[in-house]
Amino acid sequence: MKNIIVGLTGQTGAGKSTVSDYLRENGITVIDADKIAREAVETGSACIADIALEFGCEYINIDGTLNRKRMAKTVFTDKAKLKKLNALMFPYIIERLCGEINRLREDGNGIIVLDAPTLFESGADRECDYVVSVTAEVDSRKARIILRDNLTEEEAEERISAQHDEEYYKSRSDAILENNTSVDSLKNQTSALLCHLEEMMEASFQEDTL
Repeated sequence: MKNIIVGLTGQTGAGKSTVSDYLRENGITVIDADKIAREAVETGSACIADIALEFGCEYINIDGTLNRKRMAKTVFTDKAKLKKLNALMFPYIIERLCGEINRLREDGNGIIVLDAPTLFESGADRECDYVVSVTAEVDSRKARIILRDNLTEEEAEERISAQHDEEYYKSRSDAILENNTSVDSLKNQTSALLCHLEEMMEASFQEDTL
């Protein structure tokens, strides 16, 4: 195995970005699925056209970009509409993700981390050899996203309720990082995870050379 594809996901406000940043700082290649999702809905894209047809032109800005604020207000209060939006976007996102993974594999990158908030929902976990989820208590998560995204308490609760519970992530992951104390604690857990991934790479390399 020349590469290990690691899926990194978790609940909103749990601390996934802290883990992702730590891995980058330690030389790990990280694919940002959020960035790829934004590229998928660029002006003139097929995805934007599908969204306009399904939801209406009022969800598209004058410049042809997605009206994210309006869309968020709609889908975070209606799970059926969130499911519909995901069904439209995920095929475009997965296509781009797979293209980026294949490119990095060809370049010989060892550990490749796919940072994806909707890793399971999109089916992107099927592209991964190992899956890690970051979790945290609800109150901590709510406080973080209120501060991070300048939300009201009600808006934060809507976003949290639109996601799966902790057990959903635990049952689908190879490793769980719990962020219920300090940033240093989360970084220590991430450091231990990185050591484990490097050991996996080494063991795989030895098997390939036998």
